[in-house]
Amino acid sequence: MLRLPGLMDPHVHLREPGATHKEDWSSGTAAALAGGFVCVLAMPNTQPPVTTAEVFQQVEQLATEHARCDYGLYLGGSVENVATAPGLAPPSCGLKLYLDQTYGPLRLDDLTSVIQHFAHWPGGVRPVVVHAEGRSLALALLLSALHDQPVHVAHVSRAEEIALIRLAKERGWPVTCEVTPHHLFLDEEDISKIGAGRAEVRPRLARASDREALWAQLEVIDCFATDHAPHTPSEKDGPNPPPGFPGLETALALLLGAVRQGRLTMQGLVARMHDNPLRIWNLREWEDTFIEVDPEARWTIRGRELLSRCGWTPFEGWEVQGRVTRVTMRRQLVYRDGRVLAPPGFGHNLFGRGPESSRTPRTHAHNPSARSGPAP
Repeated sequence: MLRLPGLMDPHVHLREPGATHKEDWSSGTAAALAGGFVCVLAMPNTQPPVTTAEVFQQVEQLATEHARCDYGLYLGGSVENVATAPGLAPPSCGLKLYLDQTYGPLRLDDLTSVIQHFAHWPGGVRPVVVHAEGRSLALALLLSALHDQPVHVAHVSRAEEIALIRLAKERGWPVTCEVTPHHLFLDEEDISKIGAGRAEVRPRLARASDREALWAQLEVIDCFATDHAPHTPSEKDGPNPPPGFPGLETALALLLGAVRQGRLTMQGLVARMHDNPLRIWNLREWEDTFIEVDPEARWTIRGRELLSRCGWTPFEGWEVQGRVTRVTMRRQLVYRDGRVLAPPGFGHNLFGRGPESSRTPRTHAHNPSARSGPAP
C-alpha cells in the first residue's frame, strides 16, 4: 500500500442550499473521502449565493450538521457586498470573484466593484480567488500587484494564461494558481466522445496545444483542484446544459497515471494536493491524518458506481490504476474499501472562530520564495 498525506481540494461545488438533487454536503463529502480528500473548500454560487452574513451562517450550519470531511466556505464577491465583505473574512476561506462566464448569478462585471474588492479584502491569510480568463486574468493580476493582494487563479486552462501567470510570478507578484484534471486530460477533441451537453464546462475544454502547455509548464501550477461541479444527466442532456463536471472520485487515479507515465513525480503530486494548498490557505498540518492507496488496483471509471449524487462522469469507461482503500482522519478510520465510515457532522470547519479551527500563524501564504511546488 502507498501511504499519502490527506489531500485537500480548494475548489468544489456542493450545491447545498438550493440544488440538493445534484449534490449536498453529505453526499459531496462522502465522494471527497472516496477520492482521498480530507478537506474541501466550497464555492459560494449556491441558491441563494453566499454573499451575506445570513446566507453564510445558513451554509455554515448545513456543513456543521452534514459534512463528513473537513471544509472551508468561500464568500462570493458582488456589487452589493463591497462594504460588508471584509467583515466576513475571519470565518471564510477566501473571497471568490467571478470575472468570467460561470454557473449562477455571481458574475461581477462592474470594474469599480472589482477594484474595491481587491483594495479592501484583508488578504493576509485569506486569498482572493478568481475565475478569470484571458483579459480578465490580466486585470486580476494587475490589481493583485497594485494592492499587494494575494490572488489565487482558479482552473487555468490555456497556454497564454499559464504564460501570463509565469510572468507575474517571476516579477514577485503575490499569485498562485490551480489546474483541474479535466483540463489536463481532456480537450476539445473529446467533446464528441463525451457529448456536447455533458462536455459543457467553464472554462471550456481547450485545444490540445493548451492542454500540452499546462503539462509543459507544470512547475508554475501550485495546486490540482477538481472544480467538482455536479449536475444530473438529465440536466446535462437537456436543451440548456449547465456547465460543470464531477471530479472528486477520479482525480487521484488520473494523476497517479501521470506519475506512472513520468509526466509528474509523486513528490509533485503531494505538493499540489497537500503541501501547497495548506500553505496558500494558512493551515497547519493535520495530525494522524493520511490515506492509503493500492497503486496496483485497476478499475474502470463508471458514473453509476460513484458516490457523487449526480451519477455520471466525463471519464466514463476510462481504465485507471490506483485506488483509495482507507482514509484516516484524526486517528479515526473514516473510509475503507468503498464504504464511508465518517458520519455526517464529523468534518470540522478549518476556518471558523472556535477552538476547532486549524488556523495557525505560518510563513506568509504567498511568500515569493515558496510560491510554486516542486518541479514535476
